[in-house]
Amino acid sequence: MRAVLTWRDKAEHCINDIAFKPDGTQLILAAGSRLLVYDTSDGTLLQPLKGHKDTVYCVAYAKDGKRFASGSADKSVIIWTSKLEGILKYTHNDAIQCVSYNPITHQLASCSSSDFGLWSPEQKSVSKHKSSSKIICCSWTNDGQYLALGMFNGIISIRNKNGEEKVKIERPGGSLSPIWSICWNPSSRWESFWMNRENEDAEDVIVNRYIQEIPSTLKSAVYSSQGSEAEEEEPEEEDDSPRDDNLEERNDILAVADWGQKVSFYQLSGKQIGKDRALNFDPCCISYFTKGEYILLGGSDKQVSLFTKDGVRLGTVGEQNSWVWTCQAKPDSNYVVVGCQDGTISFYQLIFSTVHGLYKDRYAYRDSMTDVIVQHLITEQKVRIKCKELVKKIAIYRNRLAIQLPEKILIYELYSEDLSDMHYRVKEKIIKKFECNLLVVCANHIILCQEKRLQCLSFSGVKEREWQMESLIRYIKVIGGPPGREGLLVGLKNGQILKIFVDNLFAIVLLKQATAVRCLDMSASRKKLAVVDENDTCLVYDIDTKELLFQEPNANSVAWNTQCEDMLCFSGGGYLNIKASTFPVHRQKLQGFVVGYNGSKIFCLHVFSISAVEVPQSAPMYQYLDRKLFKEAYQIACLGVTDTDWRELAMEALEGLDFETAKKAFIRVQDLRYLELISSIEERKKRGETNNDLFLADVFSYQGKFHEAAKLYKRSGHENLALEMYTDLCMFEYAKDFLGSGDPKETKMLITKQADWARNIKEPKAAVEMYISAGEHVKAIEICGDHGWVDMLIDIARKLDKAEREPLLLCATYLKKLDSPGYAAETYLKMGDLKSLVQLHVETQRWDEAFALGEKHPEFKDDIYMPYAQWLAENDRFEEAQKAFHKAGRQREAVQVLEQLTNNAVAESRFNDAAYYYWMLSMQCLDIAQDPAQKDTMLGKFYHFQRLAELYHGYHAIHRHTEDPFSVHRPETLFNISRFLLHSLPKDTPSGISKVKILFTLAKQSKALGAYRLARHAYDKLRGLYIPARFQKSIELGTLTIRAKPFHDSEELVPLCYRCSTNNPLLNNLGNVCINCRQPFIFSASSYDVLHLVEFYLEEGITDEEAISLIDLEVLRPKRDDRQLEIANNSSQILRLVETKDSIGDEDPFTAKLSFEQGGSEFVPVVVSRLVLRSMSRRDVLIKRWPPPLRWQYFRSLLPDASITMCPSCFQVGGHPGSSHVLLLATFPLPKCPSGRRGPWEEGHIHGSKLGQRLVCPLPCLHSMCI
Repeated sequence: MRAVLTWRDKAEHCINDIAFKPDGTQLILAAGSRLLVYDTSDGTLLQPLKGHKDTVYCVAYAKDGKRFASGSADKSVIIWTSKLEGILKYTHNDAIQCVSYNPITHQLASCSSSDFGLWSPEQKSVSKHKSSSKIICCSWTNDGQYLALGMFNGIISIRNKNGEEKVKIERPGGSLSPIWSICWNPSSRWESFWMNRENEDAEDVIVNRYIQEIPSTLKSAVYSSQGSEAEEEEPEEEDDSPRDDNLEERNDILAVADWGQKVSFYQLSGKQIGKDRALNFDPCCISYFTKGEYILLGGSDKQVSLFTKDGVRLGTVGEQNSWVWTCQAKPDSNYVVVGCQDGTISFYQLIFSTVHGLYKDRYAYRDSMTDVIVQHLITEQKVRIKCKELVKKIAIYRNRLAIQLPEKILIYELYSEDLSDMHYRVKEKIIKKFECNLLVVCANHIILCQEKRLQCLSFSGVKEREWQMESLIRYIKVIGGPPGREGLLVGLKNGQILKIFVDNLFAIVLLKQATAVRCLDMSASRKKLAVVDENDTCLVYDIDTKELLFQEPNANSVAWNTQCEDMLCFSGGGYLNIKASTFPVHRQKLQGFVVGYNGSKIFCLHVFSISAVEVPQSAPMYQYLDRKLFKEAYQIACLGVTDTDWRELAMEALEGLDFETAKKAFIRVQDLRYLELISSIEERKKRGETNNDLFLADVFSYQGKFHEAAKLYKRSGHENLALEMYTDLCMFEYAKDFLGSGDPKETKMLITKQADWARNIKEPKAAVEMYISAGEHVKAIEICGDHGWVDMLIDIARKLDKAEREPLLLCATYLKKLDSPGYAAETYLKMGDLKSLVQLHVETQRWDEAFALGEKHPEFKDDIYMPYAQWLAENDRFEEAQKAFHKAGRQREAVQVLEQLTNNAVAESRFNDAAYYYWMLSMQCLDIAQDPAQKDTMLGKFYHFQRLAELYHGYHAIHRHTEDPFSVHRPETLFNISRFLLHSLPKDTPSGISKVKILFTLAKQSKALGAYRLARHAYDKLRGLYIPARFQKSIELGTLTIRAKPFHDSEELVPLCYRCSTNNPLLNNLGNVCINCRQPFIFSASSYDVLHLVEFYLEEGITDEEAISLIDLEVLRPKRDDRQLEIANNSSQILRLVETKDSIGDEDPFTAKLSFEQGGSEFVPVVVSRLVLRSMSRRDVLIKRWPPPLRWQYFRSLLPDASITMCPSCFQVGGHPGSSHVLLLATFPLPKCPSGRRGPWEEGHIHGSKLGQRLVCPLPCLHSMCI
């Protein structure tokens, strides 16, 4: 910093006070009894003002610039307008010591020796307030809310606008340290407020807003400052974190200068900031610069000193011959006016020099005179280092930073080696005062430049080397090198350029030119040297040959590109000049000095700031492209060009067949299409292709230069590629012109391509016609099918030859899909594809046509009936589906359908349907049993399913009786069914059958019919079973009431064995057989009574046909003496009726010997001979004609008068031995009998029926199979 005297004048009297007009154009001085008005631009005295009768002590200008005030020893205050006219005058009781305008409300504070007054234009009178001591100085806060008063007794009183004291600050010196000058630090927010204020309303709004920000808790307080002159102030660390203090606490800082030779700082609340700073002289005036960054202080030392806002002395503004009584900074400028006791008026301009350093992308510069800011030019990161002393020199190199202060040099280093790290720490301190022109820092040394001498010092301050130059040193720069051995580039005033290594005493002369050096830089490879001389000429030399390569005028600084050897830039005349190799210079406007060039960024210093300018390297790149220097152009482009420039480089390199450079450039713009092209060309070159015309033709075709590509294809002998290109691009006219009258195959291919194009552009009908003309019927059919054009498909199918199976088959497929099965069938017939025709009928469910075709071609029987059966099953026609499976020979599927039906019926409690399905399953198994390999297994299943059918048939009545509110069965029938089920149930009860329901029905009906003993037994059995809640009450009641009944059963209910005439118990441990003869009982399928039937077996050697013929003879025979012969063998006993020669009589041979006492426990079947068969009546014999492999079953009725009827399909019998008519229970339609035959009851054939009622099948539950 240096001060330049602009003008000086001298008045006759002491200059007591100074005030600038807010716009800075006029200066008001209080000198003697007059006011002097000066023009600040040249120091001209504009006008002296007379109004006071005694010495004028103070003067102040209003913030709006409309008026100013002056106070005098004559006890008066005069208000003047900006036109230098007095408009108002008022007085105090004592001499006026100071005046100050409120910056917001324009209220004027005038202070005398005994009181102070507050006046505003709106008031008619001045409000005055007494003071305990003489008031020497005063100052308003920035928001105009508070007024600080400095008193002779060392007290500072802070008053509000009404004059009430809010804060009282007592200085430690008391009356020995009068407060001679105070000033509030102006805030930038108030400056912007005054610049933007437009009207009084806006003023009121903003005033009110800032008034609200004053702490409401601010009360009267007394503060006593602490600290002494002997204490040295400790440096404070910078804290950039946000604070919770109010705005007033941060911005309203009061600077206080007293005659205890100290300067102090206070907050609005009265709290002192830091410690007192010793001055060593009596201060007479203190004032801030407009923005508050600097303080001016003058007094008994006869000079004005410049301080930071924190009180750090920076230097002297100007030395005077007498005490400095007042000093002020011109608003918004670096000009300072000084008024002295001897009447001297001095006007200075302060010039702040730029102190900075640059290394690559790090720039360090001085800020606020005491701070250093390090800026990363790429990331824009900044870090502030607060030195709290005047920063004189800055040097930066790699991770080192050197700062020269007045009494020492600080060496900083980065915390880490990270290139983006911005955290510095102190490495070394050299506590010594140095005088130097230039400062340079290296890894382990600092270099001091003093005129012609260079000194190399270690970080500990020890001088290691010294170099004496022939002339003044004008420029010095570190050019890198290993730590401790760095090289320095030095330029002298005599034009000599040296290279010095810090570890070598001898300097190396690189070259010498005739003119003085202003700026130097060396290229990245250190082969070229750029020099700017005092004539503003940039000269570039070859260091090895000392040859001048070129020179350019109008240069003030120069810098080589650190990433490109052949590029440099220089600035001058308001232009930036970029030069690549020997090409012409590219110029663009730029203000400032070039200090660095890295890639595409140029670092430019303008005024006091440095900026990184992004400069596209397009111009030098195109210069290289013009000379087909693709690799060099690529290197330039890498420094920074636009995407358009990259693409241009890529295209030029590709056309120049420099595929390596083109590939790199296309990678930059991420053009995958061209990268694929280059990759394919490289692969072809590896395979040995060397035809550059062919490669270039591919390039032209990619670029859209199709005609040039076609010419190159033809020249290289690849006409087919040209034709392919035209057809792919749908340029069919060009293709035809190129083809001329060529090969028919190529013509066909061209038409096909054109059809493809028509298809792609949504012209399907035109495409179909073209495909047909080109013989591409399949593609034509696909288009017709996709668009649903049935008529065109039919037309194509009829025109095609039957040998063209593929298009015909495709036609049929589309016709079938488009719901035209008739035309599809026609196409299949044309092809002779009967299998596809059958499949068509099946898929369209045209079963009649399918069956007709199956009749003509039995080989397709499975293809028809199998899908038919599946279709029936899917439509819930399971019975028909089962028959269809059976007819198709798919026994397994047929059985699966029945099993699923059966399981469903049981799960849904449809036990009559379950019985029917089990019967059908049994018959299915019997049919499969005809296969000898499966005979035994299937017969076992047959008997099992027959038994289940009987069980579910009987349980159906029990279930309905327990679930339905009304029963359709007689008690005797339910009683018999319950007994039958209990005797027939296996150990593992079949699914769905409930023993509880059976026993409950048995107990209930037994009690009703008089079988009390059996009922009690049933209730006892129920006690051991889990009983549902709905039966619980009935069973408990029945259990109690049955105890009141006699413990015996009615004899009428006891079953009789018709073979041996033995009465059997109601509960038979042996099951449904006689306990005496073990003869199985035959039950009525309707009433479940024991029928008067006895099964007999044919004697060995008698066939079924012979037995039928013998029975049908029905010959009357005389009486015979038959003997009953019992033959016993190891396994069985056989009762044989033997005819004797003397047996003559009318007795029936079958019944003659049936009544006997059974001696053993084994069942002895009845075996009859031919003679017995002849004696039987056809009316008395029932035959179950089972299909193979089962034998027929024969039964004889022992009560001929009681008729029994049997279904010829299911072989179930019905009737009752005690009645002369058949008792059958339900009626179902006839067609559902599995055999399709009509039973005797359907023909009205009633054997001995006394009721004449129509008979039905005794098994109505078996799905009405013999209804």
